Amino acid sequence: MAGRVLELRVHGVSNTPPDELLGLLPEPGEPAPQPWLVAGDDVTGFYRHPRADPDEPVTVEAYSWGRLTSGARTARDVERALWTVLLPFTLANVALHARPEIPADPDRERWSGRAGVAGWLIRLFCLSLTGTLVLAATGVGVDLIGWQCVDRSCLRRVPGPWEFLGHGWWSEDAHALAVGLLVPLALIALVGLLSWRTYQYEAEMPVGPGVVPPVGVPMVNPLQDPTFWCGEGQLRRAAVLHLCTGTAVAAAVPLGAVLVMDPPAGPRAALAGLTVILLVLPVAVAVVALGRPYLTRRGGRTPLGPYSALVVVSTLGGLAGTFALLLLPDGPAGIPLAELRPPRGCAAAPAAPGCRADHSLPGYDELIAGWGVGQLFLLVAIGTVSRSGRRALVAPAGAALALVAGVAWWSGWLPGLPATPEGLALWMLVGPAIAVAGTGLLLPRATPVDPPEAGHAGLAWGGRGPMLIAGLGWLLAVAYCTGAVYWVGNRLNPADRLAVVPPVPVTWAGLVFGGSLLVVLATAVHAGVLFARLRRREYARLSRPGHRLSAHDLRRCRDVSTFRALHRLVGEHAIPLVGWGGTALLVLAALGCVAALSGVHPHGMSDSGWSVLVDGATDAGDRLLGWLPVLVATLGLLVYRNDTVRRSVGVLWDVGTFWPRTAHPFAPPSYAERAVPELQTRTAGLLALPEDDPRRVAGIILSGHSQGAVICAAVLLQLPARWRRRVRFFSYGCQLTRLYGRVFPAYFGPRRLPVLADALTDRHGRAGWTNFWRETDPLGWPVPAARRQVTVRDPEGLHPTGGEVVDPPIRSHGGYPDSPEFLVERERVAAGLRGAVPSPREGVG
Repeated sequence: MAGRVLELRVHGVSNTPPDELLGLLPEPGEPAPQPWLVAGDDVTGFYRHPRADPDEPVTVEAYSWGRLTSGARTARDVERALWTVLLPFTLANVALHARPEIPADPDRERWSGRAGVAGWLIRLFCLSLTGTLVLAATGVGVDLIGWQCVDRSCLRRVPGPWEFLGHGWWSEDAHALAVGLLVPLALIALVGLLSWRTYQYEAEMPVGPGVVPPVGVPMVNPLQDPTFWCGEGQLRRAAVLHLCTGTAVAAAVPLGAVLVMDPPAGPRAALAGLTVILLVLPVAVAVVALGRPYLTRRGGRTPLGPYSALVVVSTLGGLAGTFALLLLPDGPAGIPLAELRPPRGCAAAPAAPGCRADHSLPGYDELIAGWGVGQLFLLVAIGTVSRSGRRALVAPAGAALALVAGVAWWSGWLPGLPATPEGLALWMLVGPAIAVAGTGLLLPRATPVDPPEAGHAGLAWGGRGPMLIAGLGWLLAVAYCTGAVYWVGNRLNPADRLAVVPPVPVTWAGLVFGGSLLVVLATAVHAGVLFARLRRREYARLSRPGHRLSAHDLRRCRDVSTFRALHRLVGEHAIPLVGWGGTALLVLAALGCVAALSGVHPHGMSDSGWSVLVDGATDAGDRLLGWLPVLVATLGLLVYRNDTVRRSVGVLWDVGTFWPRTAHPFAPPSYAERAVPELQTRTAGLLALPEDDPRRVAGIILSGHSQGAVICAAVLLQLPARWRRRVRFFSYGCQLTRLYGRVFPAYFGPRRLPVLADALTDRHGRAGWTNFWRETDPLGWPVPAARRQVTVRDPEGLHPTGGEVVDPPIRSHGGYPDSPEFLVERERVAAGLRGAVPSPREGVG
């Protein structure tokens, strides 16, 4: 039928099944009809009504992409649940897309520009997160097992054949450290394999007649980049750098400890020098390459070009040198390593001298505490540049340089200067440096203020969004890693009988985690108070004096006011609540970094009555940290298998995994890397059919619900103008302004989102984008850029009408296509599409 219009519906994060999207209802006495798969497969498919009338003026088709994230209840759900453990990498990756200023054309982004500097810092931070994971695994394998587990009674508690490390040649010198190094190397290999298996998402490409925007057309939104959703080459390049850097960091921990305790001489010194150079080289290449265009651009197939072999060979050479130095006997120049390790026989005699003392691997505590301080400075620098531009880097960069100079003075590395005052500790230098660096976050904002009519309610967190998002990922990564180290240490040290002591920063992390739970609880209480206040206001507005309402109507007013209050809480207060809570968490983390550098356990800080409270909070926090990865993985499994949990938690998960892995290659795969090219191929393919094809349609209405509206927006910005003339856009229940527009202004801000509306406006000035919203929908708000807003009444009445006996339902976030307002608007738009069908040969843009 030449005048037929296709409504292509795309569901949101709730993964509405195709039969519900199509409105399939069973006939009396018959089973429910099954949707007809017309394109795609059982993972991502396009479905229609099995008995659709070919003469129907509007044909409804459903695109189901939910199995990319939720899937069926199969064993693959367990694999996807494990992806939630990689949530810190997801948040760090999202931070790159939250930069306030990103050039629309990626070729215009320069390293020296504001967006370039912020992007480089974020990528460096992502690299440091990989190092955090590796350091935790190194602490388990090298420190707890290879160094502190010295007898068979301890090694027997480690799963696997580790007891051979407790006697013979393996128990001498640093030989056990070489075996313990296999733990972080195995983790690196596992993460790399998991990332490698997900590359097929990034390898998806739109195919068909004219689906790629023409070259040379100026871009005004980054989502118009043809390579935005096809980044397999970039992902492989970044993965090589992360894997090689993680390997170098893992090898540096035991190598550095042995070289400091036992300074090499002769041929051993030559081997040590060469090994250090080979390990430093890939890290240096990674730091530089992360800011270069050949890595940060999405296109390209080569891993690293001419540098790939150099990075890989250098890493493998440094790793081989590390194992050689660890397996060689002690040299005569240093301290015998046996004198620094814990004594044997502590299981039988825990009161023996040295059994309960801290015999951690020398330098490991200071390394992980210093690593955390460096990440904190990176976060401050990211927030400073994002908010106030490159010049604002003076505060964090100056504080970092002053701290490095202070550490050099405190360590006695600066000749000619007097010794540091007696009693001056390292944490006394770090605390003021962090405070000075933080002043850069208070400088004036350089980003232009949003126009008042834009409907975005201001930029999220004053332009510090990348810092806050990446910071939450950092806190979660630290919680994961310290929890795993504490759990292993507690398993190896039952009843505090053995000489296996977790690092000092781990104990402080437990105390900080306990305080973080109080912050989260306080934020939740504040949100509850706000919700109650908003509900009272909405109820007063609905049941205002002068209206005669029955008791039934008043009860219904209370129900409606609950949903309206939730609507306002999410749209008006959610981002500020997250901002205040995140700020408090980062302040706690800064205090924890300073305390970790003190080298003192929180248990032994005071002999007063407060020590009991501190000890209890520390122990409780440590135990909760040990179970945190398991709890998050369990929650991730419920997200994929339980609809209620998915609707509440899946919103944040699907926002995070919507963005491509442009910053961290080990984040969970982006479902949009497959959904956007497929939907683009389907749309352009149907519009390009010849006039005599029975499948031909006069036009397409892309109908996106919630997150589906964001996917549709990305597809429309990728389509060439020749096909957009026959496409209209319906968005409903979406947060394109209140959430995406504020957190990701470079894509959906008030200066970038109107590009989509302009592209859908025809030559007569008629708007091609309609947005539907409800006052009872917590995720549905007006989108002024759409230029045509339709308010959907919800509920349709306070009491039954027309012979019904059940109250009209409060649909909140669902049921938009069933509303009268939607049907009337669809008929109007479909009539316009049928009235003017341009030739497919019209225009080339």
